[in-house]
Order: sequence, then structure tokens, then C-alpha cells
Amino acid sequence: MDRSNQTSTVVGFILLGLSAHPRLEKMFFVLILLMYLVILLGNGVLILVTILDSRLHTPMYFFLGNLSFLDICYTTSSVPLILDSFLTPRKTISFSACFGQMFLSFAMGATECVLLSMMAFDRYVAICNPLRYPIVMSKSAYVPMAAGSWAAGITNSVVQISQAMRLPFCGDSVINHFTCEILAVLKLACADISINVISMVVANILFLAIPVLFIFVSYVFIIATILRIPSAEGRKKAFSTCSAHLAVVVVFYGTILFMYGKPKSKDPLGADKQDLSDKLISLFYGVVTPMLNPIIYSLRNKDVKAAVKNLVHQKHLTK
Repeated sequence: MDRSNQTSTVVGFILLGLSAHPRLEKMFFVLILLMYLVILLGNGVLILVTILDSRLHTPMYFFLGNLSFLDICYTTSSVPLILDSFLTPRKTISFSACFGQMFLSFAMGATECVLLSMMAFDRYVAICNPLRYPIVMSKSAYVPMAAGSWAAGITNSVVQISQAMRLPFCGDSVINHFTCEILAVLKLACADISINVISMVVANILFLAIPVLFIFVSYVFIIATILRIPSAEGRKKAFSTCSAHLAVVVVFYGTILFMYGKPKSKDPLGADKQDLSDKLISLFYGVVTPMLNPIIYSLRNKDVKAAVKNLVHQKHLTK
């Protein structure tokens, strides 16, 4: 059988999810649904206030609006599928739907990595070169920076997913995950996946390692500049302008490191428990970070809180 015929025999995949733990499915359905609604509401409000409030028409809040929209897209690409799998006994997904979901998730994840580094550069210029900030971070600069983040993430996803789609899949079509996670899908290929692995390693360097290094260097300069400010009040005010972004970065990359940096269990019983914990960590990573982002920015940012209060006040006046 040639390569194309092998691939065409796979019409869909089976997502295991929490099939081995049916009691957990109902509980997590309610929990994940509530978290998803908070994500839609929180990020939706942030997008609304950054558009409607003229005081927030700055580079930082433009990036924040993009981040909120990205989080909505990222969760919407997978959470409805996860919720449906909790309610249906036969957890199947078609070949095209699987790769479509995988494309969106991959694109949004890579875009967020680049976008967070763009936001770090914005904070670096604002604190380390405040007099040049209006020139360096003009609209002609920050709009292409955001657009470039989206273009880079989508391009990376096109490359990774197109390579995966060309692989032949035969035999077992069971994905031991909630969604079509690319590593879980590649395990089902009945061909050499070394090119895919190399491509993903390169992508991880470009979209994880380099942005993390860029953010780290940016904050080294930011902290050094803040420490040189003579007054305690001045230092506090300067740090407050970047504390929300720093908290989001720590949550985003900290969760990734925790997910992929844990040692694997060699004990069969321990491996089963770890398999469940890995799934749950991955599940919550997909919803907790997008849920926390608007909470962090609304709690740590006076401008956002004022804009939200103003929006609520205007709604009351129009009633």
C-alpha cells in the first residue's frame, strides 16, 4: 500500500481523554465550562475596554487586546471539543477536524510566545528609554509588531501541521489525550517522524527559547533601571507598569516548564497515575492561563480597573 492510500484509510481518531475515569468527567465538565465562560467574559471585557476607552489607546493596551483575543481563540479551538468528549461515550474526531484543531492550537500558542516578547520590549522602552518611547513605539511600529507575531505563529503552524498531515497513519487511531495534541498524533504515524521531530525542535528554539531569552534580558535591564531610581515611590510606580506582564509571563512559561520538565515514572502503577496527572495538567494549562490573564491585568492595573468601572457606569446610565 502506498503512502497516500495508507493515509486515506484513516477517517478519524478516537480521543481517550478521561474515558478510564467516568466519574471525573461530569465534575470536570462543570468546572471547565465555568472556567471557559470566565475566559470569554474576562477577555471579552478587556478587548471591549481597550477599544472603547481612549485612555487605553496605547501600545501596551493594544498588545493586551491582542493577547485577550488570542486567548479566546486558543481556548475556543479546544475547550468545546473537550466539553463534548466529557458527555459523549464515543469520543471520535474526523481527520480534518483533528488537524484543523491542532493547527489553531499550535498557531495560537506560538503567537502568544512572540507576543509576550513584544510586550516585554514595550515595557523595556517605556522604563529604560521613556523620552524615546513615543518615537520607538509609534503606531507605525507597534501595529506591525503585533501583526508580525500573528504571522510568525500562523506560519509556524502551517509548516508543522502540513508536515504531520503528509504522514501515513495506519492501525491504532487512539489518541491518549483530550485533544489532537501534535506529539500524541505523531505517535500514531507508521513512518519515520524524524523530520517532524527536528522541525519541532527548531520551532521550540525559535518560539520558546529565543522569546524567553529576550524577555529575560529585557527584564534584567528593566530591573537595573528601576533600582537606579532614587525614590521608593518612583521605583514602586515604575515596577507597577510591568508587574502584570511579568506575572503573565511567569504563569505562562512556568506552567510549560512544569508540564514538560517533570521526571517520568518507571513504575507501571506510577505511570498510570502520572498519565492522569499529565492529562489534567495539560487540561488546566489550556484554560487556567487564559483565565488568569485578564484577572492579573485587571487587579494589577489601575487604568484597566478605571476603564471597566467607567464601562459599567455607562451601561447603568443607558438603562
